[in-house]
Amino acid sequence: MNNTVATTLHTMLQSVSDSNRLRIFSGSANVPLSREVARYLGVDLGPMVRKRFADGEQYVQIQESIRGSDIYLIQPGSKPVNDSFMELLIMIDACRRASARQITAVIPYYCYARADRKTAGRESITAKLSANLLTKAGADRILAMDLHSAQIQGYFDIPLDHVYGSPVLIDYILQKNLSDMVVVSPDVGGVARARAFAKKLHDAPLAIIDKRRQSHNVAEVVNVIGDVKGKTAILVDDMIDTAGTIVAGASLLKKSGAKEVYACATHAVFSDPAIERLSSGELEEVIVTNTIPIEQDRHFEQLTILSVANLLGEAIWRIHQETSLSIMFR
Repeated sequence: MNNTVATTLHTMLQSVSDSNRLRIFSGSANVPLSREVARYLGVDLGPMVRKRFADGEQYVQIQESIRGSDIYLIQPGSKPVNDSFMELLIMIDACRRASARQITAVIPYYCYARADRKTAGRESITAKLSANLLTKAGADRILAMDLHSAQIQGYFDIPLDHVYGSPVLIDYILQKNLSDMVVVSPDVGGVARARAFAKKLHDAPLAIIDKRRQSHNVAEVVNVIGDVKGKTAILVDDMIDTAGTIVAGASLLKKSGAKEVYACATHAVFSDPAIERLSSGELEEVIVTNTIPIEQDRHFEQLTILSVANLLGEAIWRIHQETSLSIMFR
């Protein structure tokens, strides 16, 4: 056998070996998304038993050998948040005790991220606490999407890959061929996100809503900084929770002369009364992704859900093949 053929055969065998070593497991929080990711990668979801004891304690058992495998556990921190997060910790621990080679926690929506600094005395920084728990449980790497603030990346003492849902949102917006677009940040803290979004929309102009928050989930919108008159406004945020900020912002934008208002967000948290507010008619369309599952009975006419499965799948493959994710950053 000549050297060229031997090298080619070795490469092929190595590729097959690497592919066989990749395992995808799903928590219970968003199984449909996990199935889509697995389909993109051309693998099956790993078999796992998930159940509860009578008192609510969770139990996880991996039902195949994963010794020496690279494990990717897909689980967003969606409602019920504490159950979802605890289940992820238990899955990580189960894989560690089963001698997995490397464990990557794939977290489409990172919970407890809003308390990322101390704004008053005697309060927890839960974003850091969550990072500590994931690391202590045995995660070797984190793959997260659209963290609430970029500084959370620094809370981890293990590698963290941060990807964005904005490419799928931007592709959808561009396909609509909207005219005279202006990208609007719902608050000063989201300006960097909105600016990056606007750049991808052919350098669309930027506007900012001056928002004064009185308490958690309660915001008072004050005024609009920038020209929105006669324009199609694209409100951009990382998440929509109770939708108070987004809907109040949309109302203000229309009063300021915007002809149409669209809302874009990666994470559709949709806590009550979000559905009622979002379907009130202030927004032409609410465009979100499937990082968090949305029950069918909570869909409404203006809602559009885009899949980030291919994006997450590509990120997982690049991590597994040890190639760069830089082109996936916004």
